[in-house]
Amino acid sequence: MSARFPDTLFAGKSFAVLGLGRNGGPVVRALAAMGARVQAWDDGQASRDALGPVPRAVTLAPFPTLVGFDALVLSPGIPHRLPAPHPVAAMAIAAGVPVLSDAELLFRAVRASGSRARFAGITGTNGKSTTTALLAHMLETAGVACAAGGNLGPAALSLPLLPDDGVYVLEMSSYMLERLATLRFDAACLLNLSPDHLDRHGDMQGYIDAKLRIFARQTGDDLAVIGLDDEASRLLAGAGTTASLHTVSGAAPGGLASALADAPALPGAHNAQNALAAAAMARHFGLDAAQIAGALASFAGLPHRQRIVTTIDGIAFVDDSKATNADAASRALGCYDRLVWIAGGIAKSGGIEELAPYFPRIALTLLIGRDAPALAETLAAHDAPHRLVDTLEAAVPQALEAARRLSCPVVLLSPACASFDQFASFESRGQAFARLAGQLQDAA
Repeated sequence: MSARFPDTLFAGKSFAVLGLGRNGGPVVRALAAMGARVQAWDDGQASRDALGPVPRAVTLAPFPTLVGFDALVLSPGIPHRLPAPHPVAAMAIAAGVPVLSDAELLFRAVRASGSRARFAGITGTNGKSTTTALLAHMLETAGVACAAGGNLGPAALSLPLLPDDGVYVLEMSSYMLERLATLRFDAACLLNLSPDHLDRHGDMQGYIDAKLRIFARQTGDDLAVIGLDDEASRLLAGAGTTASLHTVSGAAPGGLASALADAPALPGAHNAQNALAAAAMARHFGLDAAQIAGALASFAGLPHRQRIVTTIDGIAFVDDSKATNADAASRALGCYDRLVWIAGGIAKSGGIEELAPYFPRIALTLLIGRDAPALAETLAAHDAPHRLVDTLEAAVPQALEAARRLSCPVVLLSPACASFDQFASFESRGQAFARLAGQLQDAA
């Protein structure tokens, strides 16, 4: 059973909220519902309008000062340190006002309400959304009260109040982790590490330091899970925590192997590691092997993570649009022996050079987006067949033609790049891929 938080929980408290998008809007409403005084702002008129009618306790106005506020809640995408602090964040720091994640405020609200509900935190460069959703699915199917959110959505502070035996399952980005102060995770997981968001953290060590905050304040009664399938994480195994340590590797699924064979939504070694991590945390929260195996078999997966959107003449069209960097794309490429690959967009540091071991599997790569020419140089250096096609609209029908001609059973959209040159998000890119593939199916 879940319940609402008391409407006087934050009475007498004042919070500033900057950024009114997917995270900030729900935070404003939740804080007001808990009795806080809230001042909120977003530089975008559309975001301010989307907030809709505001409660009496909410003031919608720019910030002339942060003096007198108990905390500033920043949208995760707004920097408070690097590459340069937002002026409002700088104002808060100068005034000694803490800059907090809404996950921190959720923890405080739960404890202030008297609930001893447990917290699970999941981070990593890749796989954290799938692992978060999978752990929540395991708990739900076992009848454990739970609520999932955070970086995955919905906003942490919009989650309901859970009872003492409930579990909050939070996907934690590095942006959120660097804004925690008291939150302690009963079970915390670091899946993997590869270079990402370095502008926000200064360098790789800054990024690692932010990720390791998932283990802050843990005790010997808690669980720390660390993946071993990348060198950076292997070097950190056991670092930064006094909790009971459990390591996982998709290359060695052990007793979970037979259950994974019956889990169609979790292909590949990377998903085996995700499943092992979720299973370790589920066991920490009291689930048994049968409950875990049943949940693996019934898990439907998440959109845009290796999801088959259609099949034409035996050729599977696989949407892996969430793969916005080379490390994520490697996990999909490793699942197929022969394929046509659609890639491109805004490349991350290093491009796709690290994917060279997978090039022999790829019959043809079709490149889209801003950095397609740079990716083409890498492919050409390895004598990998490729073609610049510019847009997804051009790539999808050419992929079908190539798959038929070259006897490939898979067309994979796993871009290894961000989407913002041509799409609003990786979701919209994946939706476009599914629509275009569906049109080809209708015409077949």
